[in-house]
This record gives sequence, structure tokens and C-alpha cells, in this order.
Amino acid sequence: MKTFKGKQVTLVGSELMVGDIAPNFKVTNNQLEEVSLSDYQNDYIVISVIPSIDTPVCDLQTKTVNNELLTDRLDLAIITISMDLPYAQKRWLNHEELEGNILLSDYKYRDFGEKYGVLMQENNLLARALFVLNKKREVIFKLDVEEMGQHLDYDLLVNFLNELPGK
Repeated sequence: MKTFKGKQVTLVGSELMVGDIAPNFKVTNNQLEEVSLSDYQNDYIVISVIPSIDTPVCDLQTKTVNNELLTDRLDLAIITISMDLPYAQKRWLNHEELEGNILLSDYKYRDFGEKYGVLMQENNLLARALFVLNKKREVIFKLDVEEMGQHLDYDLLVNFLNELPGK
């Protein structure tokens, strides 16, 4: 059971699990352009999913994932997806001045949320989760939480990525 602020939520779509092939999706970048998973050719893609960049837990998740993972690895792309409007994401990026941070919005199509099973029906936000995809776009690692206000286990993620070939 997943909860948001203690209230049970219904996730729309089928839950994506380790071993599944990640479906292509369309989202919007902060220049209001359509972007798809297929636009990224990196060997590995980390997709960090947050309810809203304007909350302390989501802010910290985005900073932590990027600060811990944004290294010299050219084979790794880090994408953060939320339902925030692209304008809010751009404002956050400009304020934080994080290099290489990719924030994408599912506000327009709700395509990502439904295909990855993380769209919360009750509030039209995305449920906190994290997916790691390989070159074949298989889900090779996944983190999520029961309560959306909780933090992910970032140490598990860092340890997993440190074991990947190609460092």
C-alpha cells in the first residue's frame, strides 16, 4: 500500500519491476519541447521520480542523486521527472545551479506516470521512485517507498552503481 501524507493512494498503470523492459515515454523539458526516453543513448539511465521539486524531500532527493552520481561517467544519464510545470523546474534549476541536471515534466501527457505505474490517481502527482536502466532499457534496479514523504535509500543506489561495469 502506498500513501501520501498518510492517506492511501492508487497508482495508475502497471508497476514496472526489475527485469521489465522500460517503455518509451514522452515528457516535456523546460524549453517546452517534447522529450522521449529514446532521445538518450547512454549505457545507463537513472530516472529519479519525485512528486514535486518544491518540497524539501524532493529537493534533497534531486540534489543527492545528482551530487552522488554525477561523475565523470559518460555512460550514465540522470533524469528527474515530476509533474511540476517546466517553468517551476527551470526556476529550481536556475536557483540551484546544478550542472548536468535534467528535469523533465510529465504534466502535459501523463505518459511516463502511467507507463511506469507511478501516477497517483488521487492527486495527479508522481509517486517517489527511482529506476536504473541498462543499454537494452531493462530495469536493472528499482527503489521506492511506501509513504511519499520518506527518503529513498540512497546508499543502496550508490552501492549498486559502483558495481556496474564501465566506471
